[in-house]
Amino acid sequence: MSPFLGELIGTAIIIIFGGGVCANVNLKKSFAYNGGWIVITFGWGLGVAMAVYAVGKYSGAHLNPAVTFGLAFNGDFPWSKAAEYIVAQMIGAMIGAAVVFRHFLPHWKETDDPGIKLAVFSTGPAIPNYFANMLSEIIGTFVLVLGILTIGANKFTDGLNPFIVGMLIVAIGISLGGTTGYAINPARDLGPRIAHFLLPIPGKGPSNWKYAWVPVAGPLLGGALGGVFYHAVFKGDWTPSFWYVLLTCLLVLLVIWMVENKKKNV
Repeated sequence: MSPFLGELIGTAIIIIFGGGVCANVNLKKSFAYNGGWIVITFGWGLGVAMAVYAVGKYSGAHLNPAVTFGLAFNGDFPWSKAAEYIVAQMIGAMIGAAVVFRHFLPHWKETDDPGIKLAVFSTGPAIPNYFANMLSEIIGTFVLVLGILTIGANKFTDGLNPFIVGMLIVAIGISLGGTTGYAINPARDLGPRIAHFLLPIPGKGPSNWKYAWVPVAGPLLGGALGGVFYHAVFKGDWTPSFWYVLLTCLLVLLVIWMVENKKKNV
């Protein structure tokens, strides 16, 4: 299997499990209806674990543009391969979302709320605030990439790494995910959001494109910061990339904060 196909299949597996658990819990007349947030976090975490087990030996199982960014910025992955991985991840996410749509086909008509239907595919903020939402995604993805790198540094976890990474996803969801739905993966959000826009979902509403940039930009910044932070603090190699990424994160947050405050004062 090629790395491209590995990333595609692995990301599709994540969305089948992750989008599937969101549909299971939120769509009416499912036996798991109203299963709650804990069920959702475990569905996503176990889905990630299964995906990493499935394709890890073929592609390294990034399965997330933010992870690809983080590894590229800290020098553990060549930039020349980044575009190939990200394209594969996006295609895989769209395929996974289409499978979820088909699996729950009769349940879309039974669910009236278009917002619930969108939530099966993509994330949204509990309290809309671009500055706070962006910060949440940066922090969550920073924790994800830093956690992946520190888990990988412990040799006693060999063989268990995919499961432990899955539990990291559960931990982030339980502890930090309630603010934005913890996308922490641009492909996980944007790919299914595009699928939501394209698929003939009965009674669907808009795909909330005005928010769609947050779960893309936030995870990319947080992932890059997690990668360079690990390289600098844990390995002691303070490269210029650390300062470039940190400054970019701060500047982006400052601009968003200024725009938000300007809106409030208008």
